[in-house]
Amino acid sequence: MWREKLRTIFSFHVALGSILALWVFIGAGDAIWDSDIWWHLRNADYLLTRGSLPQVDMFSFTVPGHPWMNHEWLAEVPYLLAWRAGGLMGIYLLFLTLLVINLLGIYYLACKASGNVKSAFLVTCYAMFLTVVSFGPRTILFGYIFLMILILLLRRYRTTGQTPLWIIPPLFCLWINTHGSWLLGMIIFGLIIASGMVQGQWGRVEAERWSPAQLRRLLITMGASVAALFLNPFTYRLVFYPFDLAFRQKLNIAVVDEWSSVDFHDARGKVVLILLAAVLLAALFSRVRWKLEELALAAFGLYAGLIHIRFLFLAAILLVPLLARMLDFLPPYQREVDKPALNAVIVGIVVLIAMYRFPSRADLDEVIVKRFPVNALKFVKEHGLEGRIFNLYMWGGYLIWYHPEVKTFIDSRTDIFEYAGVLQDYMDAQTITKPLEVLDKHQIRYVLFPPDYQLVYVLRNHPRWRQIYGDSTSVILERATPAPATVSSPGGSSNTSP
Repeated sequence: MWREKLRTIFSFHVALGSILALWVFIGAGDAIWDSDIWWHLRNADYLLTRGSLPQVDMFSFTVPGHPWMNHEWLAEVPYLLAWRAGGLMGIYLLFLTLLVINLLGIYYLACKASGNVKSAFLVTCYAMFLTVVSFGPRTILFGYIFLMILILLLRRYRTTGQTPLWIIPPLFCLWINTHGSWLLGMIIFGLIIASGMVQGQWGRVEAERWSPAQLRRLLITMGASVAALFLNPFTYRLVFYPFDLAFRQKLNIAVVDEWSSVDFHDARGKVVLILLAAVLLAALFSRVRWKLEELALAAFGLYAGLIHIRFLFLAAILLVPLLARMLDFLPPYQREVDKPALNAVIVGIVVLIAMYRFPSRADLDEVIVKRFPVNALKFVKEHGLEGRIFNLYMWGGYLIWYHPEVKTFIDSRTDIFEYAGVLQDYMDAQTITKPLEVLDKHQIRYVLFPPDYQLVYVLRNHPRWRQIYGDSTSVILERATPAPATVSSPGGSSNTSP
């Protein structure tokens, strides 16, 4: 009996899973520095302290009181609880756990699709290069876990006709309050339903029609899921937010790196190119037959990942199970020849490596010092600097969490700043299209930016500006002469007077 338990505890599956977890741990590196986490913490603290969600902007001097909807409010709470439990270390452990769950979830999907743990392991290791775009304390990590739960439920229903579909509406209710990626889940739900509404075979692609009873249950479940989306603090506004992002926030999509398309000249682009080549070669030479829903999901994943690099994680979830099936030439796992002792040694080595490489609190603090203006803001406090600060976009959240008394020009809650035109002003100043005009328009007294930005070079060499602080991470520049006064034009806009 004890030998059987040992064989189960230290199985080949467990050994491979531990290696994947180590691979994720090493790949996560210093990703604790994600810029969004800070204002997420501030919002969650407001919720737990006051028992209500913030409804307007309270953190900036550019859009104070502007209506704002915190569309990821539920995902922020676990991060705040982790912070209260262990500070930066708590945040680090939480996002590392979420990453491991996600990658092991992809591995499980690949195992279920291929029936071969070896091929599933290999393609999941490769998939990590696609998922690094979301490595960090990100709220979207919850969304991808929900997505994999949805896919597992629907695939089980496709193969067995017996699965608890009642779980899906509550899943979407939880999902929409956590992250806007619920729309991806709804699209995938629709693609799977639509793929089962035809019957036929086209080369190596085949489709099987849902039975009338199955289709009826799926449509009822989808209808209930749509209704469940409206169970949120913002009702219909939260449901329509992803569409607002897609069709109204054009500048946000254009300037934020995560929304850019794949660049095949950088390392990430080359990984994607290998993926495309693998899919093409597999389609040409593999003996694997494609199910229509697999083809639809693969096409959607590739399209989304190529158009916006932030969806390469989505592409990994949708493509890895298919790629694992294409490696059918690998010998299958044989439980009878498993070697628990060897697996135990592998697990032990993984644990030792993880313990050796695990960061200390001082290591995490050092990451923050390198990524954020920690010492510059100490200078601001020590010298009692007062006046409006033009800050780097990526540093706004840090100011909101650590120095809420210093109001920001902008932060990564991009939507409200685009609505008010502040994002365009920020881009005009950062790209030195018209930096002086923007700084005068907003009565900026100080500029807080990294030393290697063009804006810093311009101001350092301008007679109206001088540098009063500098280190390897940030500099502070001060206006040497009073800012021009602003007057209101007849149309209500603010213009700089001569």
